[in-house]
This record gives sequence, structure tokens and C-alpha cells, in this order.
Amino acid sequence: MITLLRVRNFAIIDALEVELAPGLNVVTGETGAGKSILVAALQLVLGGKGKPELVRAGASQAEVEVLVDLGGDAALQERLGAAGLSAPLEDEGGELVIRRVIGAKGRTRAYVNGRLATQAQLQALAAGLADISSQHQYHSLADARSHLGYLDAFGALEEERAAVAAAHRQAAAAAARLRELRAAVRERADREDLLRFQLGEIDELAPEEGEVEGLEAERARLRHAEQLADAAGGAEEALYARDGSLSESLAKVVTKVTEGAELDPALAPAAAQLREALSLLEDVAGDLGRYARDVTVDPPRLAGVEERLARLGRLIRKHGGAHPADVAAVLARREEVAAELEALERHDERLAEAEAARAEALARASERARRLSERRHAIASGLGEAISGELAGLGMGEAQVLVELAPLEDATEGDLSVDGARLTATGIDRAEFLIAPNRGEPARALRKIASGGELSRAMLAIKRVLSGLGPAGLYVFDEVDAGVGGAVAEVIGHKLVEVAAHAQVLCITHLAQIAVHGDAHFRVSKRAEGERTYSEVRRLSAKERLDKVARMVGGIEVTKKTRAAAAEMLAAARR
Repeated sequence: MITLLRVRNFAIIDALEVELAPGLNVVTGETGAGKSILVAALQLVLGGKGKPELVRAGASQAEVEVLVDLGGDAALQERLGAAGLSAPLEDEGGELVIRRVIGAKGRTRAYVNGRLATQAQLQALAAGLADISSQHQYHSLADARSHLGYLDAFGALEEERAAVAAAHRQAAAAAARLRELRAAVRERADREDLLRFQLGEIDELAPEEGEVEGLEAERARLRHAEQLADAAGGAEEALYARDGSLSESLAKVVTKVTEGAELDPALAPAAAQLREALSLLEDVAGDLGRYARDVTVDPPRLAGVEERLARLGRLIRKHGGAHPADVAAVLARREEVAAELEALERHDERLAEAEAARAEALARASERARRLSERRHAIASGLGEAISGELAGLGMGEAQVLVELAPLEDATEGDLSVDGARLTATGIDRAEFLIAPNRGEPARALRKIASGGELSRAMLAIKRVLSGLGPAGLYVFDEVDAGVGGAVAEVIGHKLVEVAAHAQVLCITHLAQIAVHGDAHFRVSKRAEGERTYSEVRRLSAKERLDKVARMVGGIEVTKKTRAAAAEMLAAARR
């Protein structure tokens, strides 16, 4: 429900704020006062096209803003989410603020709860907020894409429709999986060749964990073999091999201290430590000697080590190693390649499984879609008759409404189909409301009806039949009373009341028989000050409303009789 409309610098409106009431809101005023500007403002803020001529002369921009009470409408919340507009709602207490700005040069901007939104998002949102019927603009009921939803609502087919949507999702997912596998067939041979090459490349080199570190150490020894042999051999000579070596000198010290320990036991620990040092020195000298004899200058081996390290480096870089010695990354890649090759070898088996899964899912979806289509065909004539019956009481007694059901166009390649019809989340049908306004005329689409009054009354009839079933929170009627007399106008008033029992209604009218039924009555007036014209909208008090209805009944001069007639009409409307 739209609770507040605020307009600034829009057409002849300088600034106004209208608090709409629940139920039926009626708007009256003299011709040219600007009543339809309210409709234009609503159309703009709900995604209509912004034009620079809508900006009030002399202003830099026009602004229209509405406050919407979502009223816990789960379906509307879902549509908001689908339009990408649900995020701001969590902290807003179930209210939505929509603001549209038009610059004097035609540039427009839109905001939803303070966040920028696109015109497409606003248009998607409009389907859940308002349905506008006027001579020149009309929304969801003139859009054939919405008719199937109304038919399903009329027949209480929401559960069957939801089942079709769920089955369609499963079938679409199975079909997408099958398409992926079939596309992979074309790339499979090339992919297998690449994977086999990578696997062979890794297996041929057969890298091992820690191998790079070992080869780098060996390369260092081979590159400095002579220097290392000289160092180790010279150390052995100094420590042990030559006359007067450190070992020989230490041995003499050990002998003297040992002899002293025989004379004084206090020297025994020192003698033991010296013997251990001599033994350790001799062991180190032996190790150095063996190292010196083992180190050899081997250019072929050095070349082999260099080549192995280079190949390992290239392999590691190619297969995503984090550092030059990351053989683990290569081994992990080998496991991935082997697993993918195994999966490709099972491709035919998985393709057969996917084909079977698609066929099974499509069979389930087809069964549910056919059943839903049968139910729709069974109730379509009833909906048409119900709407035609409503039109009879609205001064269109010979008008006939038909609900045309037809299969969706043939499926193209990649689409799911049932008996040649395209299968979608809503089934295999398309629906459109057709109307023959007069006897002998062919039925035509609602969007092709030329008369604004006929269009608005047709919309009212449909909404009356579908009261409480449509998605709109606000129904707007402009021109609904065009070309009708008092008796029909009274019927229209009652129908509007019935619709307003389930939804908020805004009706622009010239007739007292309709105006008296409003839960809230607004008067639009126009005044001139200097060189400027101003349009104002004000909710009437009970006394002001009585005067206004009296003028609508009797003209400019209000008499006791016209005031009494107006009072009687208002009283009758409240009963």
C-alpha cells in the first residue's frame, strides 16, 4: 500500500504531499486542474519514462517520492529480491521509500530506500506495487504476460503451478548438465592429448620429494671439488698425518698428565678428558682424510646434475610450484591430471547417465505441465464469463471477454519442450484476455482497445472478479467514468468499493455517484499567482466534502436541495 506521495516541481505542481488512506481514495476537481498529474507522478516514480517537459518551468529538477507499506507481503518481498532491491528492507520496518528525480535536461535518477536503482528495477517493482488504468497508460492487466498468473489465481492453481516450476528447475538443471557433457565431447580428444602429455612429462622425469635440495648440495661439492679436497686433506695432515702433528703433540701431553695422575689422583679427571679429546681429534682427522680421498673432480657428473636441476626447475614452474624446489606441487598436479584422465575415460558412461537423468526429469515436468494445462483450459471459459458478467453492470452489456489459451511457441534448440510447446517455469501455455466490446465485433487484445473509458471499465471488471488475487497493492483508475450516466456510475462506485475491500484504490472521477463511496476524498484545484500557475491537492473534511458533492450534483450554486441530495448520497454510500 502506498501511504504517502510527495511531489516537487512536477508540471504545474510546485510542492504537495498527499497521505493516501487504505481502501478507496477518490480525487475530484475541475477539468485542467491537474488531477491526472497525480497519475503521471505515480507512473514516473514506478519506472515510467522521464521527460524534461515534466519539470516545472524555472526549476532545475522535478522530484516524486512515495512511501510504501509492504504489509508483510511475502510475494512482494520475493519480487523485490529478484529485482535486487531487498537488501535495504531489513532495517526499514517493512517500509519502502522510492524517489525519482528528473533533471531539466531529461536525465533521471532513481533511489530505493536511499540506494540507486535502475529504471528496469523500478518497472519490475511496479508490478507488485501499483496497477494503473487510464486513457493513455495502463499496466499489468493490459500486459498479456500477466494474464496467465491471473488465470491461475482465479482457478486456485498456485500449488500446481509451483509444482511445475520445481519440476522445470530440475529438468533445466539436468539439461544444462547434459549440454556441458556434450560440449565436452568436442573438446575431449584435445584435452586427453594434453593431459597424457603432461602425465608423461612428469612420469618421465619422476621427481622425488627433497631431490632438488640434494642435487643442489651435490652440485656445490662438484663445482669446488679441488678446493674441498685441499682443505680436508690439509686439515688431516695438520691434525694427524705429518710428523709433529697436533695429535702427536697432544699424545705426549696425555702421557705426562696420566703419569701425574698416578702420583696424584686429583689429575685423573683431566687425564680422562685429554684422552677423550685425543680420540675425538683422531676421529675427525680420519673423517677428513676419507672425505679428501672421496672428493673427485667429475665434469660429466656435474653436467648431469646441472641438467637434472634445470629440467626439474622447468617442470616445477610449469606446474605451479610456489618456489624453485617445490616438487610437491608437481606431484599434486600429477594426481589431478591422472584423476581427470580417469574421469574423461568414464565420459561415455556419465553422458549416458546425464541423458537418462534429463529424460526422467523432463518426463516428470511434462506430466505436471500437461495436467496444469488441462486445468487451465477447464477454467478459462469461467473466468471469461465472470468478467463479461461484471461488464454488463458497467454499461458494457454486450461486451464479451474471452480467455485465449495457446501453447507457447515452439521450442528452439536447447529449450525444453512438451508436445512441441516450449516448457517454462509457468508451464507450456500462454494466456491473453481478449474483449469484444460490441456485438458482431471480433475479440481483440485489451491493449488494442481505443476507448479510455472502455479500457478502464474493462480493467475494473477484471479486478472485481480477481479481487484479492492480483499482485498490485494500489489500483489506480482514471477515466473509469468516461461516457457513463448516473445509474452506471453508481454501479461503478459499488464495484470500486468491492475492489477496495481487498486493495488500496485511487480513483479520479467527475461523478458524485462514485465520489461519495470514497474512504478519503481529495480535491485538486488550480490557482494563478502573478505569472505562475499552481496545482494543489487537499483532503476534504466532512463539511468540505458535503459541499463538494453538492456542487458535483447541482453545479456552482449550492442550494438546500442539492446539499440534502449530497448528504443523502453520502449517507447511502456509508450503509
